[in-house]
This record gives sequence, structure tokens and C-alpha cells, in this order.
Amino acid sequence: MNKSRALTYQDDPIVQKRRWLILISINMFTFMSTLDASIVNVALPQISRDLHLPIASSQWIVTIYLMTICVFILLFGRLGDMLGKIRIFKIGTALFVFGSLLCGFGLTLSFLLVGRIVQAIGASMTMANNFGIATDIFPKSERGRALGLIGTFVSLGSITGPGIGGLVVSTLSWNYIFWINIPIGLVVMILGWRVLPKDLFASKGRLDWAGTSIFGLFIIALFSGLLLGQHLGFSDGRILGLLFLSAGLLVLFIFVEWHIEQPMLRLRLFKNLMFSISIFCGYLVFLSNFCFNMIAPFYTQDILHLSAGHSGLLLMLFPMMMAVVAPFSGALSDKIGSEILTFIGLLVLVVAQIGLGFLNGKNSLIYAGILIALLGAGSGFFMSPNNSLVMSTVPKNQLGSAGSVNALIRNLGMISGITFATTLLFANMSRAAGHRVTGMIPGHPSIFLYGMHTVFLASAGICAFCAVITGVRLLTVRRQLHKTT
Repeated sequence: MNKSRALTYQDDPIVQKRRWLILISINMFTFMSTLDASIVNVALPQISRDLHLPIASSQWIVTIYLMTICVFILLFGRLGDMLGKIRIFKIGTALFVFGSLLCGFGLTLSFLLVGRIVQAIGASMTMANNFGIATDIFPKSERGRALGLIGTFVSLGSITGPGIGGLVVSTLSWNYIFWINIPIGLVVMILGWRVLPKDLFASKGRLDWAGTSIFGLFIIALFSGLLLGQHLGFSDGRILGLLFLSAGLLVLFIFVEWHIEQPMLRLRLFKNLMFSISIFCGYLVFLSNFCFNMIAPFYTQDILHLSAGHSGLLLMLFPMMMAVVAPFSGALSDKIGSEILTFIGLLVLVVAQIGLGFLNGKNSLIYAGILIALLGAGSGFFMSPNNSLVMSTVPKNQLGSAGSVNALIRNLGMISGITFATTLLFANMSRAAGHRVTGMIPGHPSIFLYGMHTVFLASAGICAFCAVITGVRLLTVRRQLHKTT
């Protein structure tokens, strides 16, 4: 470190003067990278038609992006600690914009998937380090607010996608859901390169190549097995082999990380009960939300017969309500604590998911819109306080690792939501149809609705389980406070 410079970013008056502008540049790219995990969803029906793909194949466009992020995000979190979080973040922004350019030219599924991989590598570099950068730059008195805002932009990006995607697809074409990133990304890149300071903190060490390789193979084997199982059936020997392989790789990864001196994943972070509960519930809520993101576009377009544009407008109620509730929730958490707000948010999510579990083709748009808005309100109450809980429970020298774990769990939740929703959907549709189903059956909307109801009610059960865990934590924290007073 250069001794002529401030010892910390809090001691640098220029950085402190620009800290909110720095947060804006971080949040804009955070929003874009998470947006691209879900913006494709609403365009999948159109992409499927243009590229002549069944639903089960087109979902790889979404899944490959999330799989790649999961494979690389811990690696880039570690590299951020070693080489500088801001340096890795800047490189990631450039790769993401280049990948977006490639995706727009994806006239075949293979070319489109290559572009999505490049996009995802760039996104993982930014996601792994955004929380750590904000934690380094902001003073403790404002850190919770800053982290809460990043968490809000993460959540907004992940659930705004269908709405924005629908509007873009209806006015232009699906190619522009990727190309729209280029002008915005270039502006944000220029802003970031001007206001982001040089790295002050870097740690010596070696990369955990063994852990990185084993974890990447685990992600690929697990989700390839789950997705291909929808085509071939889960009794197929090849699918069972992939799933058993993934289980073995996970056990090997945990063994290696626990015994290695400089692990890619600090498993000791999970000894902190508050950290583990917040991470686990965050994973399950993202899984639940992506069940909605995956199925809702097909419900609105194929069952309600809305255009992509009108479908997008209806689905925009989710992020709009979240944008209203999340800042209020973040400010309120400083006064009454984060635990009660996460509990309230989960209860609202349960109510909304149960309502979605009984939708049919005859429900009014107003009723469907109310349920979607409730889903956004519940997420708004939950996400920001939960992210603050995650990052406030770890020491400063582990913030990079904690941030990358938080981002990893978030993306695992997204990809798990897609595989969980589609696997459960197709299994129940196949049961109702009497044969294997991997897409919509023309003229038989009741079969899709049967599968959709099962997915949403299962999702409600997941959120209810999180509410129970969070409720127990809330009571525990209040008892501890009562004892100390």
C-alpha cells in the first residue's frame, strides 16, 4: 500500500465526498447484471418460437448465465481480496458489456449461450465485490444503509427483468433485451472509472485451484442433471450418474475447503448462526421469487392471452411495489431492527404465493395484479434488512468472502428456482396429461394451470418455513436484549 495515501477510504476526503456517487455507479451495474438473470424470461416464448425450441431447451438461456456466475463468483471474490476489489469490478464491467453485444447477435442457441457465458463471467466479477467495495468505503454509521441499497438494487434487478423485457420485446425484438445494456453499460463504465478510487487493500495469498475446480464441476453436474432430467427422465442412468456425481463432489469440496489453509470458501463463516440463518433464508426467498419469474410470463401470455408488452406491464407491479417498500424498510430497520421486518416480509410472501396458487384463466387482471404487488411488497420488506444482517455479522477482514458468499447464494437461489419450478411444473403436467410433457400443450390450459398451482403452493410452503426460522430468531434476539436490560 502507498503510505502517502490515506490508510482507509474513510480517511480520504475525496473518496468520502464521492461516496454516494460511487454507490450509484456500483448499484447501476449491480442492477444490470442481476437484471440479465431474469430479463430473458418474458422473451422465452418469442425466442422459443424464433429459434424453434421447446421450453425445456430455451430455459438454458437463463440457466447457463446463472450457472456460470455460480461457478466463478467465489473465485473472483478471492481474487478481489488478493488483487483489489475495485480492479476486478472494473474488468467485470467491460466483459459484461462485451458479452451483451455478443448475445444480441445470437441467431442460434449455441452462439447465444456463448454470449451469455461471457456476460456471466463479467457479472460474477462485479457481484463478488460490490458489497465489499461499499463496506470499505462507507463509514460504519452509513454502512447498513449503503448495503441495504445495494441489496435493493440486486432484488430490483432480479425481478424487474420480466417487466422491462416485455416492454422491449413488444416494441423492438428480443435481441434488444441484450443490446440495451451497451449504451447504459458504457455510461456507467465511464462514471465508474472516473469516481472509483484505487485499491487500498489487497492480501497476499494463493488461489484455491482445487476448491475452485471441484466447486465448478459440482455446479455443472448438479444443474445439468436436473435440467437434462426433464428431457430424459430422472430414472435414466445418465441422469442418476450426474446427480450422484454432484453429491460426491459437494462432499469432496467441503472436505477440501475445511482442511486447506487458504480456502476459496470460508466455511467457518457459517459457524455464525445469524449469518447462516440470513444466508439460508435469502437463498430460499430468491428460489421462491424465481419460481414466479419463470412461470408468470407463460401464465400471462399463454393463459391470460396478454401480449408481451401488456404482460411486462402487469409483471412490473412486482418491482414497482418493491421500489416503494424497500427504502422504507431499510430506513425502518435502523429504528426497530432488521429481524422483525424480515419476518413481516416473509408472512406477506406466504399470503401472495398462496393466492397465486389458486389463479386460473378466469381471474381478473386486477386480482392478479394485487397478488403480484403483494409479492413485491413482501420482497421489499425482506431483502434489504436481510442483506444488512448478512454483512453486519462478519469481521472486516472477511467482508470480501462474505460478499461473494452472499452473491453466490443469491444466484444459487435463482438457478434453483428455475430448476425447481420447471421440474415440478413438468412433472405435474406430465401426470395430468398421462405422458411426458416439456412445454405448453395447445388447447389444454388446465394442464398447465395444474402444474402452476403446485409450484406456487410449494413456493408458499418454502416461504412459510423461512418465516418459522426467522420468527424463532426474532424471539431469541428479543430474549437476549431483555436479559441484558
